[in-house]
Amino acid sequence: MAITRKSREEIQKMRAAGRVVHAVLEHCRRICKPGVTTRQIDEEAESLIQARGARGLFRNYPTYRPGEGFPATLCISVNEEVVHGIAGDRVIRDGDVVGIDCGVEVDGWCGDAATTLMVGEVKPQVRLLCETTQHVLELAIENVRPGRKWSQVARLMQSYAEQRGYGVVRDFVGHGIGRRMHEEPKVPNFVSRDLLRNDIELREGVVLAVEPMLNLGTEKVETLDDGWTVVTLDRKPSAHYEHTIAVTADGAEVLTNGR
Repeated sequence: MAITRKSREEIQKMRAAGRVVHAVLEHCRRICKPGVTTRQIDEEAESLIQARGARGLFRNYPTYRPGEGFPATLCISVNEEVVHGIAGDRVIRDGDVVGIDCGVEVDGWCGDAATTLMVGEVKPQVRLLCETTQHVLELAIENVRPGRKWSQVARLMQSYAEQRGYGVVRDFVGHGIGRRMHEEPKVPNFVSRDLLRNDIELREGVVLAVEPMLNLGTEKVETLDDGWTVVTLDRKPSAHYEHTIAVTADGAEVLTNGR
């Protein structure tokens, strides 16, 4: 498993991509209101990405040939949709939670982040799910430092979520990122025998896209007939947050926070 470490200059180039991702997610936050369709959100995101001189990473992924691969600019996943939701005619309603995942490339370097937006009057238990998932990501960032094993961080993430009764999605995990959106290593939000056999040592210059996904019920998921949209098996709501994070000499540096 070859993990590529980035130089300080390369990390700053990734931050430029991260700024575009952050701008897109903040724009989506402003426009994601009852009555808006997911297609409208996706179209505005595409326009903003182009205006910033960036290239969206999701459309046509993994082939990048028109008409093949993923058919939208963003992954927009509503309520029971966990990840990889496809923009369309679905109308956002009061009380929805809307996961938005965005990845872009700027000058050959990638940034990737996600957030879950709470629209209007969200049920308290769903709001708590979102807040907990966001905290799990923050917990990971706080505990990233050189010399630590990823399993130590993943155990903290998993324990925090499961002690509060949430399902930790196993089928999808974070990843390394750099010149390509998906690089080694795989970055799970839980501890498994596979992770313990192939643990990741956090070293300065390693850049990871960390993305916890928690479900209100079971951790089990399934993919719909469109071949992309992943939903919770029990159709209860899900939440998803993600940041691109660089390991530094004294901890972690978030590259997709807009700074």
